[in-house]
Amino acid sequence: MSRTVITGGLVITAADEIHADVLVEDGRVTALAAHGSDAAAGWHEGAAVLDATGKYVIPGGVDAHTHMELPFGGTFASDTFETGTRAAAWGGTTTIVDFAVQKQGSALREGLDAWHAKADAQCSIDYAFHMILSDVNEHTLKEMDGLVEEGVTSFKLFMAYPGVFYSDDGQILRAMQRAAGNGGLIMMHAENGIAIDVLVEQALKAGRTDPRYHGEVRKVLLEAEATHRAIQLARVAGSPLYVVHVSAEEAVAELAQARDAGLPVFGETCPQYLFLSTDNLAEPDFEGAKYVCSTPLRPREHQAALWRGLRTDDLQVVSTDHCPFCFADQKELGRGDFSRIPNGLPGVENRMDLLHQAVLDGHLTRRRWIDIACATPARMFGLYPRKGTIAPGSDADIVIYDPGARQTLSAATHHMNVDYSAYEGKEITGRVETVLSRGETVLNAREFTGHAGHGQYIPRGTCQFL
Repeated sequence: MSRTVITGGLVITAADEIHADVLVEDGRVTALAAHGSDAAAGWHEGAAVLDATGKYVIPGGVDAHTHMELPFGGTFASDTFETGTRAAAWGGTTTIVDFAVQKQGSALREGLDAWHAKADAQCSIDYAFHMILSDVNEHTLKEMDGLVEEGVTSFKLFMAYPGVFYSDDGQILRAMQRAAGNGGLIMMHAENGIAIDVLVEQALKAGRTDPRYHGEVRKVLLEAEATHRAIQLARVAGSPLYVVHVSAEEAVAELAQARDAGLPVFGETCPQYLFLSTDNLAEPDFEGAKYVCSTPLRPREHQAALWRGLRTDDLQVVSTDHCPFCFADQKELGRGDFSRIPNGLPGVENRMDLLHQAVLDGHLTRRRWIDIACATPARMFGLYPRKGTIAPGSDADIVIYDPGARQTLSAATHHMNVDYSAYEGKEITGRVETVLSRGETVLNAREFTGHAGHGQYIPRGTCQFL
């Protein structure tokens, strides 16, 4: 039996903060006991001991929204499952849920098998899959039932990207009806893509081609309208709804109104909307292309509503939507035409640290940090309590976190396979020191000791909020 004892730290979960030692045996947490207690003293014989004195001991992060190797705009996201999961581990994330993609005209199974092939034996941490539905028809609706039974229990649809991922309201309604029957959770990219395409065409025709126009054409009201429409369709279908990457105050208001009415509606935001803004999109010399993502960055005044939504639980999860494209050769595909800039930002390595900084800045409590980054994503997507907490029986996905360490975020020091940082030069306090994945040390005192193939595929249960 392999045994590790983590001593001296402050254990923080979504529910508690306790000064306790943690016993790990054969990849699982088996016990917690007060520092210096007789029980804890008896654990040390034959055990590896990790000293967490003065540090936090927190669950490994669960990033429920990543896109490794995603094909988009004639290129591919620059992180593979190997590089992306290694970077995630450096940032204290021990589980990702990535998106398998159904190609139009193909079966869901074909897309899921392709993503299994990409990830198999490549991941340093554990992983699971959502399924993107881009072609809703009788065959794929039936396939949804089988996928839920085997642990792919969430399905993403797009109100944006006509001709690529877009589904119309009728297709969305049919998918929601199917999910209402099989226990699946519908995830929605809520932007009015038909209207946005008109505004893109008009902007380009008028010579407005710079990256900042990406944000200007993807109007706040078109996110809010689509969010409202998705909620009403879910009501008609009797389906739960999870709206991804919420970026605007008006969209938060739609979610809050639905939740106040008791509807099973949930919302996610991302660090880029909490820390970046249209000021970044407007950076000169095409630098703004680095910040092109959809939904787009918003004016800074929207950030207060997002923070408030996280505190009031109108937003429940912070994921990254990690989808990196290098500035050279990839983002530059859109020089002279912002609509050709690949949409996506790197962030899987930065999320836990940025949210800790938010604790220091007074936006969140420590327990809420763990709630939105670990526990709630695990519950939302059927992984709890195996993931997202530190409790007897849970996987020993544990991070020793130094809350006082200073660091400067930079492409020069990050581990994501991308040539820029969206947070270049940002000084923050707090840093991951040591990471265990199922009891195996994958980062030890800031030295990577993991390996591709350690990460396991995790079939998921259904949403635990329903």
